[in-house]
Amino acid sequence: MRLLNARSLELVNFIGRDVPEYSILSHTWGSDEVTFEDLTGKGSKDFKHKLGYSKIEGCRRQTLEGQYEWFWIDTCCIDKSSSAELSEAINSMYTWYHRAAVCYAYLADVTDSSGVDDGDDSLESSDSTFRKSRWFERGWTLQELLAPRLIFFYDALWNFIDDRLGLSNLISEITGIGVDYIRDPHNQAQNVSTAQKLSWASRRMTSREEDAAYCLMGLLGVNMPLLYGEGSFKAFQRLQNEIMKDRYDHTILAWGLKTKKTPLRYWFGHMPLLASSPAFFNDWDANIVPVPPENIHYVTTNLGLLISLPI
Repeated sequence: MRLLNARSLELVNFIGRDVPEYSILSHTWGSDEVTFEDLTGKGSKDFKHKLGYSKIEGCRRQTLEGQYEWFWIDTCCIDKSSSAELSEAINSMYTWYHRAAVCYAYLADVTDSSGVDDGDDSLESSDSTFRKSRWFERGWTLQELLAPRLIFFYDALWNFIDDRLGLSNLISEITGIGVDYIRDPHNQAQNVSTAQKLSWASRRMTSREEDAAYCLMGLLGVNMPLLYGEGSFKAFQRLQNEIMKDRYDHTILAWGLKTKKTPLRYWFGHMPLLASSPAFFNDWDANIVPVPPENIHYVTTNLGLLISLPI
């Protein structure tokens, strides 16, 4: 894991148990980010004039104020020219966010957060920039919301908004994720089915089509190689097959029964076993209760699925 020193901005690589305490940034990418190449002298010499540099400075300030020495940002701490390093980073990212001492969620499009401390209801209003922030619409920020133990939210000017606990009711309204899970995602994880987690991602977007599947690996406890170019369908099929190898959760098969995205031809022919994208879990029925693992077993073969379920 490569970290930035909060005092010198030096990039240092740490391995295994030697990783020091660090903070981590959650954000949405812009068009002018500071890259790994910039910080290692292989990119722009004027990288401090890039728009994305303000994120580094903001995260550095918060890191030092929190009395930490190291921080991590995905834009510049990963050498994306190395496919092996990128694959390792994406497979490790959920763990990195979880192990961070604190996560700073920077919402660059939130401009109306003033007044939080004095009871102003600007965040609660239906047209607040907080409610409409891109941060709640992107695929990668789903795990960044749920993986960290502690999250502090900041607006475009790095004004503190609140922590995840203080915003839990509002975040639940915006995301559709149960408020209990928002408040305590790690202790509540065993109470949430695979299909329910996929429903949280059903309306989220990613820039690269395969990332619609890859961004869910950590949340679903899956590790698999990245194959950019395989397309969104194959990536999501691989993800679901990996899930089925590890756990007995029949809710992964309960997709598309109410969603408008289900192609009409499925109703007049055979529906495939697995969904083609997270969007098919959009209207997942929360009344579908997972069967205890000891009561359900299934095997997938080249002919299909052999499964026993209670009626």
